[in-house]
Amino acid sequence: MLSYVVYIAGIWTYYVARQSVTKAFIWAYIPILLLLPDYYRAITPGIPDPSFNQAASVALFIVFALKGMPGYRFSYTDVAVGAYAITIGVSEYLAAGYADAQNLMFYELSSVIFPYLFAKSLIEPFNLRYDFAKSVVLCLCVVFVCNLYENRMGLNLWQLTIGRFFFPGQGEEWYTTFRFGLARASGPYGHCLVDGIIMAVAYRFQRWLQWSKAWPTKIKQLAWVPWFTPAQLFTLMVLGGVISTLGKGQWLAGIVATSIVIIGRSKQRAAAMTAVIGVMIFIGIPLLIAFINYISVGRALSTNENQETAAYRYELIIKYAPIAKERLWSGWGFMKWPVIHDFPSIDNHFLLIYLNHGVIVVGILLGIIFIMMGRLIHHGLSQPLSEPRGSSLAFTLAAIFLMYFIAITTVAMMVQSCTLFFIVTGLSDAYLRTSIWDGYSSKENTKVTDTRRFRFHKVL
Repeated sequence: MLSYVVYIAGIWTYYVARQSVTKAFIWAYIPILLLLPDYYRAITPGIPDPSFNQAASVALFIVFALKGMPGYRFSYTDVAVGAYAITIGVSEYLAAGYADAQNLMFYELSSVIFPYLFAKSLIEPFNLRYDFAKSVVLCLCVVFVCNLYENRMGLNLWQLTIGRFFFPGQGEEWYTTFRFGLARASGPYGHCLVDGIIMAVAYRFQRWLQWSKAWPTKIKQLAWVPWFTPAQLFTLMVLGGVISTLGKGQWLAGIVATSIVIIGRSKQRAAAMTAVIGVMIFIGIPLLIAFINYISVGRALSTNENQETAAYRYELIIKYAPIAKERLWSGWGFMKWPVIHDFPSIDNHFLLIYLNHGVIVVGILLGIIFIMMGRLIHHGLSQPLSEPRGSSLAFTLAAIFLMYFIAITTVAMMVQSCTLFFIVTGLSDAYLRTSIWDGYSSKENTKVTDTRRFRFHKVL
């Protein structure tokens, strides 16, 4: 019964949504998603057991639907996201039967489709991109502070408090790992690498906010902080959050993704793109060849822990690819593939969903990532150079997609990192479809809203 505390998240979100659906999404749903663990569930007989995020998602969707889905317009991206979720549900039904498929489909609805719809309908159509990004950044600043405790003490604050009192016996599969003599912080996300992905997304949003001058130069509550402006302080905190996870794969993904942002910030974008592509060809390809040679020696011949870890991920693909091919189209079902001795963990999301749900789901996910990234880069290059420099949202979103692609080759895209990915997808779709402003301050953006089109939607 104590686990029913999860439903408070749904009740609170429903209450706020009755007043304002947009406020409920940005200031109720997003904090619930990013500040409360997704691995704690309300064990409820007869229905799928919801997490905090899922309870809030269902409650918000009820009000969102009752109010006529404000801001929503159909696009082909809806088909891709819907096909992704439906294909997963069908593959699970074929592999494991209705009971398991029902639970997984509830997850796809509440943690994939609903958040995607919220993001595409309630951010750009209402000119709330700054508010959304600020909500994400502020939440991750809170997580960073808690991460410092975990780094020092090796104990997760969410498990010590929420887990111990309300969810005994749940979440025990998540434990703290160590590197460089420090605990690797996982925040409310179960795994340090998932925390690293989410922190990296927040960092990109924060840099965009900082370059856009979206934060005020002074905040009364932070007047005591010396030397730093609020924007600088939040940047340092989110960067600290990225470092606190001690995830080298996520660090590398974030650094490589910065190349797209460099193009967007450059006054000579054609020259910057040429330079980036040149670096990728003349430096990246030789480095990639050297890296493959480095990891292909196998774990038995590895000379250090880093090489052993990289070799493990390489061997995963070699060992599991033939097993995945046995059920090429529909997969083995969620976590039901034949486990190979010494390879219990699938540290590659594309291989994982290939095993779970087949090659179609892999293709859809890769299509979403690369098509959306390409559209965003093309859109950014086709627009005049935004001022202040770096205030174009297109390059920031494209960098996030590239970061996701690299990062999830080293870890599963699970719990909140999956939901956040589809939120970014929804935001990107709406941005590409409706964006008519870039590089304005938060006060100026209201001056360029397409009011005629907005009134039409309001009447409809």
